[in-house]
Amino acid sequence: MSAPLAPVIRKGRPPVDDLPQLSVVIVGAGACGLTAALVLQDAGIDCVLLERDAVPSGSTALSSGFIPAAGSEVQQAAGIDDSPAQFAHDILRKTEGTAAAHLVDAYARASGPAMDALARHGLTFEILDGFLYPGHSVRRMHSLPERTGAALMAALERAVQATDAPVLTRTVVRELWIDDDGRVSAVGGVRPDGAMEYLGCDMLLLACNGFGGNATLRAEWLPEMAQAVYGGHEGNDGSALLWGQALGAAQADLGGYQGHGSWATPHGVLISWAVIMDGGVQINRNGKRFHDETHGYSEAAVNVLAQPGGVAWNVFDAQTLALARTFPDFQAAEAAGALKTCGDIDALAAVIGCDAQTLRTTLNEIVPGGTADDGRRFARTLSAPYYAVKVTGALFHTQGGLDIDAHCRVLRPDGKPFPNLLAAGGAARGVSGNAVWGYLSGNGLLSAVAGGYLAAKTAIDALSGASASALATQSKEISE
Repeated sequence: MSAPLAPVIRKGRPPVDDLPQLSVVIVGAGACGLTAALVLQDAGIDCVLLERDAVPSGSTALSSGFIPAAGSEVQQAAGIDDSPAQFAHDILRKTEGTAAAHLVDAYARASGPAMDALARHGLTFEILDGFLYPGHSVRRMHSLPERTGAALMAALERAVQATDAPVLTRTVVRELWIDDDGRVSAVGGVRPDGAMEYLGCDMLLLACNGFGGNATLRAEWLPEMAQAVYGGHEGNDGSALLWGQALGAAQADLGGYQGHGSWATPHGVLISWAVIMDGGVQINRNGKRFHDETHGYSEAAVNVLAQPGGVAWNVFDAQTLALARTFPDFQAAEAAGALKTCGDIDALAAVIGCDAQTLRTTLNEIVPGGTADDGRRFARTLSAPYYAVKVTGALFHTQGGLDIDAHCRVLRPDGKPFPNLLAAGGAARGVSGNAVWGYLSGNGLLSAVAGGYLAAKTAIDALSGASASALATQSKEISE
């Protein structure tokens, strides 16, 4: 894990001749930044993306690439009855009402239009079929046919390359220049040759990262995951949060994060939770189930880590295996040797290392429908042969960050926005509340794509002369 760069805040403007002036500078070329750039270009607004890596990837490339959205054209074409209000209800239900209501409403409303905007740039989405992810009342997971985050990132990057928005890779932002009115006047980034390059900006969007890759911040805010496997991008070093702290910005929901209780070990490959939602169960080394797996894969990370050895086994049958093999991540895990095939319960017990009779009792207790007294859900009855993958709990990305309003404007502790500073995606608070159990499947990419879309719309309004009162009116409409 890389150490974050110390934030450097400077007053005024850089003392250089012919300072290039951009309408919008975007720090970070992940799904959030790339989405924002596409929306800005659609409106004829010039922008530039500053990306620290040689090839844009970030958390999105490591994800499954599934984006939840309500009311998109592709969802409507599939005949799915959904709405932003229903989507917002699902998010708030998962968080037990603890998520920021203004962001829940704003992101739910923006999710469909954001997907439609990406589709107009050549991204061909389909709705995942055959199962529901935990917490979603209808099918709304949008995916490219490849079903990987890497494919999503590649498609977004191609779309931006077809516009006039440049992506400056291997550029590490080190300095923010602030004028007397608190406006960001310029940024300074270190280029590959070590030279500092300065860009003036009318608006700055922090779309860079969370803090999952920062061991110090993890220990402070997420102590239960301090020693867990980190499955996110190492560039998530908390620099956006540190920039905000140096500027005196408010922060929120720093205890929220996305974990995953299905990280194949020692192979280091994500096993889709579709394996569980199709009827699979998680078994610990004692041959017992230990939680209701349908509550969500995020909180499952903590539950799995609490088991003997911090591991569990995903157990399923041939029906689920056929579904699992449609996911590239599972194909990679199987190719790496993670999948174990067991002809009967005795063979499965030998693989897990548990008592066969205990395991037999556990599997015989599975009766379709309902929930057991101890909170375990009754799964589909499994049939031999059995298949198993050894998994552990992992941290994927954080859900807390800079506090923002419904327009992705960064807020001061008194609730007032900075004049021209925006944040979205991993840089900002999300819609998962302040704990691991509030994460609704896909919340990370929802914040990235809907947040990037909203931030771009805010910049467009501001640069076209929209008044603060107009933004306040829009905010009231969103909340209603």
